[in-house]
Amino acid sequence: MLTNLGRLVARSASYWPTRDALVCGEQRWTYADLDRRSNRLASALASRGIGAGAAVATFASNRAELVEVEVALYKGGLLRVPVNHRLGLEEARHILVDAGVRMLLTDAAHAETGREAIRGSGRDIPLVVFDGGQPGAQTYADLLAEGTDEPVAVDVDLDEPCVLHFTSGSTGKLKAAVQTTGNRLANVRKRLMDPDVAASPGDSYLVAGPITHASGMGVLAALSRGTAIVVLPSFTPQDFLDVIAKEKVTSTFLVPTMLNMVLAHPGRDTADLSSLKAVRIGGAPVSPQRLREAVELFGPIVMQGYGQAETTSGVTVLTTDDVVRGIESDPDILLSCGRALFDTEVQVVDERFEPVPAGAMGELVVRGPDCVRAYWNEPELSAQTFRDGWVLTGDIGYLREDGYLFIVDRKKDMIISGGFNIYCSEVEAAIYEHPSVAEACVVGVPDEKWGEAVKAVVVAKPGAEIDPAELIAFCAERLDRFKKPRTVDVVGALPVNRNGKIDRRAVRAPYWAGADRAVN
Repeated sequence: MLTNLGRLVARSASYWPTRDALVCGEQRWTYADLDRRSNRLASALASRGIGAGAAVATFASNRAELVEVEVALYKGGLLRVPVNHRLGLEEARHILVDAGVRMLLTDAAHAETGREAIRGSGRDIPLVVFDGGQPGAQTYADLLAEGTDEPVAVDVDLDEPCVLHFTSGSTGKLKAAVQTTGNRLANVRKRLMDPDVAASPGDSYLVAGPITHASGMGVLAALSRGTAIVVLPSFTPQDFLDVIAKEKVTSTFLVPTMLNMVLAHPGRDTADLSSLKAVRIGGAPVSPQRLREAVELFGPIVMQGYGQAETTSGVTVLTTDDVVRGIESDPDILLSCGRALFDTEVQVVDERFEPVPAGAMGELVVRGPDCVRAYWNEPELSAQTFRDGWVLTGDIGYLREDGYLFIVDRKKDMIISGGFNIYCSEVEAAIYEHPSVAEACVVGVPDEKWGEAVKAVVVAKPGAEIDPAELIAFCAERLDRFKKPRTVDVVGALPVNRNGKIDRRAVRAPYWAGADRAVN
């Protein structure tokens, strides 16, 4: 079957030409503007011989043009390669070579790194800069001027690669999940079927985190329904709250680290959040206490979901009704990431790849039309992760009798102490109940007697103090004795990875320096 994802945006432009499609600071583009400009970009690329299937990369912080480029690449049937703006030179160079990139578009802040990455790649890759002139680079405005306003819609097969989503996941190895046109179309369908987050004309979706990752995954679905995409150039709690009030934002997505920052912000209680209809939390586990606090702030419009780059879109969702029920009558459900979304299949399997009974622990595997089938140029890793249409997620959990999924840890993050399996997320959930804790990360550290011991590394809320001994006693009241932290370190901040999530590997590393073995 052939299709073109860009037609979804062109159709919206014919329905709602004067409605805002894209907002970023003082920039405002209507649907007619977005349709016309993305046609110009797609045709300009084609005029240079960069046509269907060719890879085009972006390397920039959040900005409106990234949405425009995404739409143009869909229209031209091109392969989109979004490079996380937090990546360094060597990783950027690797992506250019691995993906066979034909053009790189950057902002001024990343132009020099982009130029060096191109030089190191040994490839002749044109560099285009969004904002102003740079030595040896073309301006984005000049590139657009090479195109025409005539509609572009190059049909491609559903199985054709559409996006190379590079991620290091929990392994540290940079790899690209090959998201096909069919995967992306399934993502759109799933989002439009979800009553909690389905966009409507006149709504506005705030991209608060990196548009290259989870925050940007809902952009195409929103554009297909006449929703305005509001792009936050960089995240601060105050900017987040201000933009919601100014643009009357109706929905947004936050990773738990961002949620923690908003909840700790002194201006949160005076912010105008009345326009919000849906706040989705995802990208990492969120504690029950933080869900309760989020509902106190935003109202009964909070949900959380689970997904991976390898699944293109959400796998499960704990709906707004689920969260409210968890607060009112079923507290255990707040530890769940919800039930399978629509046409997604979820199973928990043992080491023989056999499904286990409800309540039994195993590895989560996922299947559906939005699930990736391979990593780019990684046959061995692909064979380990993808099997008979299933994605082996590497996450350990169990299913409740009623279908709710409980993920307890990554396989590689599980602590084994004295022969007992201890799951970091369970310990963290208990720690987050403490009124003085803003953020927490639990890791296993070397222990001569037990092999590994549980350590909590925590950040205090503003104006609060944490007594390690008192926090350990607090956890002992809520956990089995062998699960409580043996030690607690109080720090000023926790390291985060390129996607704004707490970086457990970076927290763990200093404690294993010089040890006989390391936990990866």
